[in-house]
Amino acid sequence: MGVANVIPGVSGGTIALITGIFERLIHSLKSFDLKAIKLLFRFKFSSFAEHTDFKFLASILLGVIIAIISLARLFDYLFNNYPVYIWSYFFGLVLASVYFVGKTIRKWTLAVIISFIIGTAISIFVSILNPAGENQSFLYLLICGVAAVCSMILPGLSGSYVLLIMGNYKLVMIDAINNFDLNILVPVVVGAGFGLIAFSHLLSWVFRKFKDQTISLLTGFILGSVSILWPWQQKTYLLDEFGQTVLKHGEPVVIRYERIIPADINIEFGIALFFILLGILSIWLIEFLAEKSND
Repeated sequence: MGVANVIPGVSGGTIALITGIFERLIHSLKSFDLKAIKLLFRFKFSSFAEHTDFKFLASILLGVIIAIISLARLFDYLFNNYPVYIWSYFFGLVLASVYFVGKTIRKWTLAVIISFIIGTAISIFVSILNPAGENQSFLYLLICGVAAVCSMILPGLSGSYVLLIMGNYKLVMIDAINNFDLNILVPVVVGAGFGLIAFSHLLSWVFRKFKDQTISLLTGFILGSVSILWPWQQKTYLLDEFGQTVLKHGEPVVIRYERIIPADINIEFGIALFFILLGILSIWLIEFLAEKSND
């Protein structure tokens, strides 16, 4: 989940849904309520841990933190030097996720089909939004934390991509993490903490009452997000009145990502296809290991 959340366009929630831990994760987050607070302040740690499924949640959180910290520099390097290949891998990963998540729907009714269409449309709409400018204000960083964490636990909606749309992906996921900039990280983490607990209550209720429709909506989110990860993309940069590229913090300002068709069938194209197949195989392996673990 941590690896997925670092990549714009890939959701940690998708991995949670495929591996069968999504419902348990939502219920665990939801359990941080008044009862949990009372148990904690009464120093009833064993009861607190049981009430919140703390061991499970702690293992997930630790894995996510380790992945984000350890892979931020690697992905920065890969995106700068091998963008087509890394996008290809995650394109295959998410494409395969549509099937493996969708097959968990028990019955396809009209409401389920409509939910799928709505989810796909919302995700496509998000994918065509142009990135905003970078904003380091405390309030905006709080909002970034809330928006990103809600997207991170929703399959098909990427927290990193939401940060990209909000203009703060590089600031938060690359620069702040690599430099351990607390001025940026603290408000984002605070916003994420409040957003995560509040949103988990809503998501748990919806998932319990309308399970098939919810999974269908999430499958639509995943399908719509596939376009974000199309490997061949061309960046359009902001230009000033003299036709020169505008720089911010030494980096060109991106105003649009255009999906393009590869011009040639060459070695790069062949390697990209290999990574797409590798992404599909990775999801199949995750699903296989999850089923084996449940057995």
